[in-house]
Amino acid sequence: MKTFLLALSVLFLPVTGWASGSSSEMLDLTGHTVGILSLIVFSLAYLLVMSEEITHLRKSKPVLLAAGIIWAMIAAVYASNGMPHAAEVAIRHNFLEFAELMLFLLVAMTYINAMEDRRVFDTLRSWLVRKGYGFRQLFWMTGILAFFISPIADNLTTALLMCAVVLTVGGDNKRFILLACINIVVAANAGGAFSPFGDITTLMVWQKGIIDFGEFFTLFIPSVVNFVVPAAIMHFSVPDIHPEADDEIVKMKRGAKRIIVLFLATIATAVSYHNFLHLPPVIGMMTGFAYLQFFGFFLKKTHHQEIPETGKDGELTDPAPFDIFYKVARAEWDTLFFFYGVILAVGGLGFIGYLSLVSEMMYTDWGPTTANIAVGVLSAIVDNIPVMFAVLSMNPEMSHGQWLLVTLTAGVGGSMLSIGSAAGVALMGQARGKYTFGGHLKWTPVIALGYGASIWVHLLVNARHF
Repeated sequence: MKTFLLALSVLFLPVTGWASGSSSEMLDLTGHTVGILSLIVFSLAYLLVMSEEITHLRKSKPVLLAAGIIWAMIAAVYASNGMPHAAEVAIRHNFLEFAELMLFLLVAMTYINAMEDRRVFDTLRSWLVRKGYGFRQLFWMTGILAFFISPIADNLTTALLMCAVVLTVGGDNKRFILLACINIVVAANAGGAFSPFGDITTLMVWQKGIIDFGEFFTLFIPSVVNFVVPAAIMHFSVPDIHPEADDEIVKMKRGAKRIIVLFLATIATAVSYHNFLHLPPVIGMMTGFAYLQFFGFFLKKTHHQEIPETGKDGELTDPAPFDIFYKVARAEWDTLFFFYGVILAVGGLGFIGYLSLVSEMMYTDWGPTTANIAVGVLSAIVDNIPVMFAVLSMNPEMSHGQWLLVTLTAGVGGSMLSIGSAAGVALMGQARGKYTFGGHLKWTPVIALGYGASIWVHLLVNARHF
């Protein structure tokens, strides 16, 4: 026990020569025991995140623990150096960033769940299946729809919806399902890159105020290139087969179209609050959440107008009343808590001083273009959320065109591996055995070709921003 206490006291010894005790100063802990331990803790946590498919351990759990341990060690060192409130001030700043993004995402997720409850996505899926398209037609249709739906809905929901269509029509044709799923992942990630609502990373950049809402659409052409180049090459490997059409008809529930309109109105409110009133976008999203709450109250009070549903046994049953808080409960809480853990853990590493070192190496020694391309490649291996948050925390001095570039690369770089994005990981579970890591990896060079082409097009068509 004495040995343990001695080791603990050495771990948190005052860092002499690094601070005079003023709470306004920061300690350089990059060479300190706490800094090294924090790197180890974060690395171990992220290894568990990356092995989620094998361990079945939810990705939020290791990063939540890592964040708590890292900040506890930081706080202990600062307290021992006469700055007991320095860590508190820093962590509150990180927590405010998380709170804004979490509430924004929570509203968006609730709207998506409400539309799913009203069968908006099931209706679209059944319509596509009934059309009797051939595999090659369906390959392009699901890709194009994924590209244009993901800027409004998130790329994960979009990918799952399109994959359901592919699985229904593809049947036992594993080759078609594999190629269509790869195409969907690439298209959903590319579509999410030119909209603040398409991916968490673009939302982070927008909420930081680095890129205005309208400026994201300058990435439209590079995003199209990122999707079309690999899709055009894969097209010739898609089986030229016309499967039998399904005659299943699914109709939207009462209020579905009005919820879609309310969602668009909520987006417009968030943009208007940010652009014209200079308020955080989350305030507009929370105002839009009230739209859905009032409409949900109306649906609940008029529940008697709902059309009875046919159950599995063929009997007619009354549908459950619309409950807005049930839709909130069905949000992707694991993703939101993962987001919390990442922001706090990376924020802790930044407070230690590691992000300054990385920023100096990447954006000064390598140059911003090389560094931003590397960010996209890294996001194929590590989740793009911590990568983008690290870049935003570094806040390197670079042109507007370079900020647009890193937004593009962080959004589409994850397409190069199936584990590089939430859409890819989700589809591996949904199409288990048909869409696999190895199957995706065979087409990585083709996807990388689209990645490189999109960067070249961005440098060409958006040259005025550099």
